[in-house]
Amino acid sequence: MKLLFLACLTPRSGNYTTAARLREYIEAAGHICCLRDVADFKTPEEVTHLILEEEFDGCLAIHLYKGGRLLLGTSAPFGVVLGGTDINEDVKYEVKREVMGKVIQKARFAVAFSSELKEAAAAFWPLHRNKIYVQAQGIEAKVCPSFKMSEFLQSTGLTCNHFEDLHIFLLVCGMRRVKDPLYLVKVFSEWHLEDPSVYLIIIGPEIDPAFTEEVTSSVKRANGVLLASERPQGELQAAMKTSFALVNSSISEGMSAAVLEAMNLNVPVLARNIPGNASIVKHEETGLLFSSPQEFIQLSKKLMQDASLRQRLVVNAKAYVTERHSTDNERSTYQQLIHLLK
Repeated sequence: MKLLFLACLTPRSGNYTTAARLREYIEAAGHICCLRDVADFKTPEEVTHLILEEEFDGCLAIHLYKGGRLLLGTSAPFGVVLGGTDINEDVKYEVKREVMGKVIQKARFAVAFSSELKEAAAAFWPLHRNKIYVQAQGIEAKVCPSFKMSEFLQSTGLTCNHFEDLHIFLLVCGMRRVKDPLYLVKVFSEWHLEDPSVYLIIIGPEIDPAFTEEVTSSVKRANGVLLASERPQGELQAAMKTSFALVNSSISEGMSAAVLEAMNLNVPVLARNIPGNASIVKHEETGLLFSSPQEFIQLSKKLMQDASLRQRLVVNAKAYVTERHSTDNERSTYQQLIHLLK
């Protein structure tokens, strides 16, 4: 089959990584897969014209609203992958919710990253529960072997001869308000004055230019908080692996690939206690969940002081990712679902 695949393709974003991985699965099964950025199209009519012109047999889209709405004008069969933005944000708006309802009604199948995400979607569209399949994101290690942490830290403006003495907390996110990278800046800045060994480094693509300026301005005024420019996945994973902990402070998440990658790399995770994070991080079992900036500081200090806790978290987290987030299982699921588009 010849398939059109629509996704948000901001370079080095989680969506880009997921889309590239799914395209590999589709092509490995012998199909042709054309991956296109949703930003290239303004209306469903443009996509319908492309499908007819290029003679695509079917389509796949990430996000019910951002991708799926562009497929409402086509008669070609399609499937959708639910995103956290769909269920946590876009459903709050009646117009978007109505559009998403039409998309899931017309879709041959939908994929949710977790049973929690499936149940949330089914609560809005109960008649289509049976077409929603649960498949967790597959995670694989792609650590860049030539990465040097000292050079990475220097790129943020931090010069240190012995970075091994530092405690680097890495917050990975695209610069969007829903990722809330400023949530911890004030308390972390105060903590750094108390303990100069701790640093919070925020890294990710500049998705929202206005918000990126706000983040940059706030970080400049903070102590012990730094910004790093986005990096290829291999370098980002290498930075994770060399950090003391991975931080997620999002207001909402579908399933954070960065959290799972850290767990796979034996790096402790401190994540905000929201449904998307709590579905993969079990408190004091596979990671630590915080509900306020103050609790984040308390748990971070505990992690620094308790070596046995740190060891238990990383061992359990690695076992969890190995069991639940296999790329082999993910590949098999998508290769089977594609047959529903025939």
